[in-house]
Amino acid sequence: MTPPPVEPFTIHVAQQQLDDLRDRLDRTRWPNDQPVSGWEQGVPAGRLRALVDHWRTAYDWRKCEALLNGLGQYRTRIDGLDIHFLHIRSAQPDAMPLLLTHGWPGSILEFRNVIGPLTDPQAHGGQPSDAFHLIIPSLPGYGFSGKPTETGWGVERIAKAWAELMRRLGYDRYVAQGGDWGSSVTMCLAVDEPAELAGVHFNMLSIIPPDLADNLTPDEQTALESMRQFNDVESAYARLQATKPQTIGYALADSPVGQAAWIYEKLQRWSDCDGAPENIFSLDDMLDTITLYWLTNSGASSARLYWESMHSFRPRNVRIPLGYSHFPREIIWPARQWADRYFDQIIHWNSVDKGGHFAAWEQPGIFIREVRDCFRALRT
Repeated sequence: MTPPPVEPFTIHVAQQQLDDLRDRLDRTRWPNDQPVSGWEQGVPAGRLRALVDHWRTAYDWRKCEALLNGLGQYRTRIDGLDIHFLHIRSAQPDAMPLLLTHGWPGSILEFRNVIGPLTDPQAHGGQPSDAFHLIIPSLPGYGFSGKPTETGWGVERIAKAWAELMRRLGYDRYVAQGGDWGSSVTMCLAVDEPAELAGVHFNMLSIIPPDLADNLTPDEQTALESMRQFNDVESAYARLQATKPQTIGYALADSPVGQAAWIYEKLQRWSDCDGAPENIFSLDDMLDTITLYWLTNSGASSARLYWESMHSFRPRNVRIPLGYSHFPREIIWPARQWADRYFDQIIHWNSVDKGGHFAAWEQPGIFIREVRDCFRALRT
């Protein structure tokens, strides 16, 4: 049977949708201000009001739309679902194909600042031999990919869809990279070991062995503490999305300010921003991601991935070459001792001096260096 075609895709959001967004923002009903200072109870009212005021009066979605339309967008139907992706080929004929997978509350926009240097390293001070062809899909239920109408679209199924996507594009050898849900999808891909997959790289790894000794090393103690911190302080959103995604979905689908707060808080809590996300992200860049979620009505459909796959953040044995780059403000830290128990070929393991959960977005230069260093040994 002939597979469904890969077709060019262009975004053009109807002006009516943008007018509706502006109207909703104008009519926001705000809660009273928090009785504590800072971010202790969530996003401070003044910070969110400033972000929303910029959204109402200065932000231009059409710039983001033009950016995406200029990169090379496509859609193809895999396993009954439309998959949207960016496909940017390098001018270097021997460039290595690289599959990049985002997470929540991210999108393909996380990678906007690494596309040029990865595909055309010579134009950005690098070596032509480090060039990559890039394939950047939107997760099911995110952005302009289809929204699953049946259960079962967890990370394992997504990994199989990604392998099919790469075959459909004609790549017989490639590498893959991911963080957040992209980490879990890429891990499943590595476990499946499709013949074409040469290696994987992560900027987030969630691993903890089933049996822990009493005399933990400092590295292991730090890893456990990061997990306790996440479970005790940061995981409320995940527990809600993993158990009642439809309930939170109503609020996210009806209130753009609610959607903005839901994402904006994570940009502050998880990035290496010295307490203020505006220190590392521009208002327009943050609003590009927030607006993408709003215009595609992805609040509920993206949350359902937690319901499907929250159990999938667990150790898995991987035999193919694997690399990891640790960014200091990542929400979960792995211990190298644990990694050695599950991964047969660790070809790159490095800690960098700045950056957080949104590695490619926060520190594109460091991210590019780490990806190049990891996969250089796998080039033929």
